[in-house]
Amino acid sequence: MRVTGGKARGIHLRVPAGPVRPATDYLREAVFSSLAALVPGARVLDLFAGTGAYGLEALSRGAASAVAVDRATAPAIAANAAAVAKSMGLPALPLDIVTADALSWTPGAPDFDLVFVDPPWELWEREADRLVAAAAAAAAPGGHVRLVLEGPGGFAPPAPPGWELRKALGKGKGQPAAAILTRV
Repeated sequence: MRVTGGKARGIHLRVPAGPVRPATDYLREAVFSSLAALVPGARVLDLFAGTGAYGLEALSRGAASAVAVDRATAPAIAANAAAVAKSMGLPALPLDIVTADALSWTPGAPDFDLVFVDPPWELWEREADRLVAAAAAAAAPGGHVRLVLEGPGGFAPPAPPGWELRKALGKGKGQPAAAILTRV
């Protein structure tokens, strides 16, 4: 697993032990190709961050700041952030790591331009409405904002009120897929 683009392209990311299913390089590269014009200067939220790959990828590609939320993987995210910062020639990244349950955590203000949600896939079966509601609640006002919801191929996450599917990415059933939503 590695950063696929930007200043830290090629930097390997540490995957923590335990029940973590990181976003694949292929899918992240496809997602960021679709979002390319929106990333520079963006404020990014990575819910169920795991390795921190979505937030770190965004920072490598020019995002202004990122928040990574995961209840169990903060040390791995911190190690990955240090490696990315070093690669970019920075003492540290504009990254806040929050150790909390991503479903119950709420930001101080809804001001994120890009919101990534990559939960354990079984949560989509039980908590889909809560997952998309949490993503939408963190989004800044405006039409430029995107919600990126990763899950198993073939599963279509529900769009929260006022949002619609803009693009679906993935290779098919059982493989990782991403739904990119935009405001109606």
